Amino acid sequence: MDGLRDAKYLGGVGSILMLLLPAPEVGFILYIAGLVLVAIAVKKIADAVGDSSIFNNMLISIILLIVGGAIGVAVGLALGLASFAQIFSRIFTGDGLSTEFTGPETLQLFLDIAIAIFAAIAVVWVFSIVSSIFLRRSYGSISRRLGAGLFATTGLLYLIGAVLAIVLIGFVILFVAVIVQIVAFFTLPEQPPAPQSQTI
Repeated sequence: MDGLRDAKYLGGVGSILMLLLPAPEVGFILYIAGLVLVAIAVKKIADAVGDSSIFNNMLISIILLIVGGAIGVAVGLALGLASFAQIFSRIFTGDGLSTEFTGPETLQLFLDIAIAIFAAIAVVWVFSIVSSIFLRRSYGSISRRLGAGLFATTGLLYLIGAVLAIVLIGFVILFVAVIVQIVAFFTLPEQPPAPQSQTI
């Protein structure tokens, strides 16, 4: 099927672009482009096997990731912007450092900013976990439909990585997940497996 053949290369190339996220300046743009290609690849797989839930779960996963990031930023700004503005205005006065910038006030302002940062991270973390659950469902369906076990492995690695991202080692696992995802797409069969004949 052309759909599976296209998905093979679109998903593989897209996954490689996602791997370039750490690249300076253009990394985020490459990641977004790669994510779009992977989503298109998954849509082609869903169409080829006649299972719309494959793409629906992928789409929900992406939406949750975007919404989680936006809400995380909003929470961080809502809780910490005022404190940051006070620090900025007190430190960078016309005559240099402000003499009114006392110790207790400094501690409280930095504490408020730290709380805002942690709250934003917590929101993004929770949304990332839920997003990875839907991604795992999508990849699990691909694995079952096409007999491509690496997709199930990729989905599991994404979930484990998202859960452990709060202790940083999760980012290493997520990096490995993208590598496995590359291999999974490039080894994707171009024809769905023949249905098993049932004996009566």
